[in-house]
Amino acid sequence: MTKGDLINAVAKAAKTSKRAAEGAVNATFANLGKAIKRTKRVQVPGFGTFSVRLRKARNGRNPQTGAAIKIKASRTVGFKPAPNLKKRSLEGRIFKRLKRGS
Repeated sequence: MTKGDLINAVAKAAKTSKRAAEGAVNATFANLGKAIKRTKRVQVPGFGTFSVRLRKARNGRNPQTGAAIKIKASRTVGFKPAPNLKKRSLEGRIFKRLKRGS
């Protein structure tokens, strides 16, 4: 699903214009981003939890030259789906594949 698809679905579900739905979707994403930055964790019941995860510094390789490089420690946003979301989405098959690394 693309952002446009989401906007169309919200407009249809809320029986409103696409412009109003786009505003709602944009506001939701903007506030979600601000909340993650401020609190480091946002929990949406029935959907999942977004949280800031720390990546340790590590060694890597330049894919073009193969030369060894040092990758700095960094922060990223992770997502852990709620149990009922896992269950509903393809009977959990997609998340099982992700855990296996396929």
